[in-house]
Amino acid sequence: MSSPDATLAPDSATPEIKPGAPSHGLISQETRDIIVNGLWTQNPGIVQLLGLCPLLAISNNIINALSLGLATTLVMAVSSGSVALVRNFIPHEIRIPAFVLIIAALVTIVELAMHAWVPALYILLGVFIPLITTNCIVLARVEAFASKRSTTHSVLDATMMGLGLTAVLVVLGGMREAIGKGTLFSGIDLALGPIAKDWVIPLAHDYNGFLLAILPPGAFIGLGLLIALRNRLLMRDKS
Repeated sequence: MSSPDATLAPDSATPEIKPGAPSHGLISQETRDIIVNGLWTQNPGIVQLLGLCPLLAISNNIINALSLGLATTLVMAVSSGSVALVRNFIPHEIRIPAFVLIIAALVTIVELAMHAWVPALYILLGVFIPLITTNCIVLARVEAFASKRSTTHSVLDATMMGLGLTAVLVVLGGMREAIGKGTLFSGIDLALGPIAKDWVIPLAHDYNGFLLAILPPGAFIGLGLLIALRNRLLMRDKS
């Protein structure tokens, strides 16, 4: 988890998206840019490298990764929309404390909902749910985008950034789980109940697993491979 203050120079990390750009088909160019930036060009997980602590710590299987990613996406979308609605009423001098207060309130709601409806998953994710409050990705998007743009585009930007992070979490979690345990969807019963126990997919019989993959070093190695793959794809497109 990075310090939020380190991310509050947003213009250097966020490509310019020009409001009022012409439409191409059913989606305006501005909307296209927001979607592409969140999912690929400025993906927070493999490009901006924000919020690495939860990304690396909780991505030891798909279910943990997906659960935390969706919770973070929900908080990002609602907090960005809320800030965009009230931005003109918040004095510039206290904007950061006000933004954190809004984010903290929404994280509390998500935490209580998970505690009530999926208690086993809530216990498993543990401290990483309340730590969404201080996740620099959430605060960075609120400060960089939502405090300056319309509500609709702010919600879209936060949702795409959150889904971009979730995609990285799920791919990294799938890699680590497959190599480390030889399964996919391990622990799905924690989210969906005992009926889902049979939904775990074994990838190999008599596979004892590779412990390094589900330990912290495996998270760094896996993330490094994803970054290298993205850079390779960009180089191939340019050639």
